[in-house]
Amino acid sequence: MEKAKYIWMDGDFVNWDDAKIHILSHTLHYGNGVFEGTRAYKTEKGLAIFRLRDHTKRLLNSAKITMIKSPYTLEELENAQIELLKKNDFKSNVYIRPLIFLGYGVMGLYHVNAPVNVSIAAWEWGSYLGDEGLENGIRVKISSFARNSVKSTMGKAKAVANYLNSQMAKFEALEAGYEEALLLDEEGFIAEGSGECFFIIRDGVLISPPNDNSLESITQETVLRLARDKGIPIERRRVTRDEVYIADEAFFTGTAAEVTPINEVDGRVIGNGKRGEITKELQSAYFDVVYGRNPEYEHFLTYI
Repeated sequence: MEKAKYIWMDGDFVNWDDAKIHILSHTLHYGNGVFEGTRAYKTEKGLAIFRLRDHTKRLLNSAKITMIKSPYTLEELENAQIELLKKNDFKSNVYIRPLIFLGYGVMGLYHVNAPVNVSIAAWEWGSYLGDEGLENGIRVKISSFARNSVKSTMGKAKAVANYLNSQMAKFEALEAGYEEALLLDEEGFIAEGSGECFFIIRDGVLISPPNDNSLESITQETVLRLARDKGIPIERRRVTRDEVYIADEAFFTGTAAEVTPINEVDGRVIGNGKRGEITKELQSAYFDVVYGRNPEYEHFLTYI
């Protein structure tokens, strides 16, 4: 990870190496914290945060779901992210990581009396799954781990604890020689990747599972808008693993993953084993939006 100069912590800018917490911070022991992943892109008009308001809203929604009271408002958190990027004077694309967590002062499972801390880090970061993956696609393994059940966890929160499941799925996939995991829900239908939403294309129709068992993805919603603009038919329905095997195209979406094609799932080649035409079209349209090349979507950008 490329270090930046400053991290925002509870209203102050702290030197990167000095951004530390107490070992008895509640979240470190019990896993109740919420975070966001947001990107800023170097456009022709300068650095611009993509869908800042939507990401910050989701952060606060996650906190509400997990019963954490944020000490900062939506506007304060937005301004903190903007000021952090200004102060760090980044020269290339940036990833932003806000975190609302429970700090030092209380032990035991009852968390309500624990102090609430907020930090925002940002650093220069390229493609999550690699530039080659964006162009040629990645190999994916359907995980032996089911996606967290909606009966026992709250998947609409981007909560720290939810990602143990994702870590184990990702580890399993990489150990088996793949590049990413795809998780099923408890009923055996496709849920999502370890940190991405999932799409397939069959006979010209763009298909993505409903968000019953996945995070409500801002990137996924962006891609669906772009598909509608282009007149691509869309279906939101459940997908089985064997339908994935016979898809014409498949891809992941996410703030980190952006739009990453999938060329193989469980040893089955998807389509012709390369980035599909509709995937390429949507990927290109997405990058036009985030880099400020589509005036219709410029309202999604917050210029620094």
